[in-house]
Amino acid sequence: MIEFDPDNALKARTASRPIVVFTRLAAALLVLVGSTAYLAYGTAAVAVVVFCAIGLLCLRGLIHSYPHEVFGACNGVTLVRTALVALLAEAIVSPPTPWFVFSVALIAFASDGLDGWLARRAGLSSVFGARFDMEADALLGAVLALILLTHGTLGPAILVLGFSRYVFVVAGWIWPALQGQLPESYRRKTICVVQIAALIALLCPLTPAPHLPWIASGAAALLLYSFAIDIWALLHGHSERRVL
Repeated sequence: MIEFDPDNALKARTASRPIVVFTRLAAALLVLVGSTAYLAYGTAAVAVVVFCAIGLLCLRGLIHSYPHEVFGACNGVTLVRTALVALLAEAIVSPPTPWFVFSVALIAFASDGLDGWLARRAGLSSVFGARFDMEADALLGAVLALILLTHGTLGPAILVLGFSRYVFVVAGWIWPALQGQLPESYRRKTICVVQIAALIALLCPLTPAPHLPWIASGAAALLLYSFAIDIWALLHGHSERRVL
């Protein structure tokens, strides 16, 4: 005989609430991303695929590591930002629409920081939320760099601004010392903001062409400097080891 435990049933229903809210919001955003991309670019394939991939990864994180009983506005803001990133991803393979791309990128950038503030205010801070926010920022940088590269605005060097973090992650698979847990850093956060702001400035149609290489080089130098400090600290043991 199978006994029914009301406490376990309540826990299951409570745990499923964030997943239900996420699924509904993601479905609505998928429709919005697809329709907006089609109107802006005449196609929506890349945007839809990118957002579906983001949604599946986010769903996996919710199922395995989300600790709260509500999804929260904080995670909703981050999900909306990833929808904007997916919308921008379509511009990588579609004819350029400079002002549209610049405007969407600016909105995505402006929303950064809001999710963290909402999480702290609502008591919904979590490792999942911090990771979700970080990956959204990293993906935004990568997409903006690819847009600049594919439309000939700048050469391959622009990929430094979009893919340095991913190179660092891959390097950690080869050198485990780089997998250490770094402490919070105001320097790291500030340079991340400079990185995205520089990419958006490079996308702005009003930015004078002669200034583009200087903006890209300056931001890339700061980013590499920040990674160099972190790598030095990790290789010399000035960090807590990450629990794998």
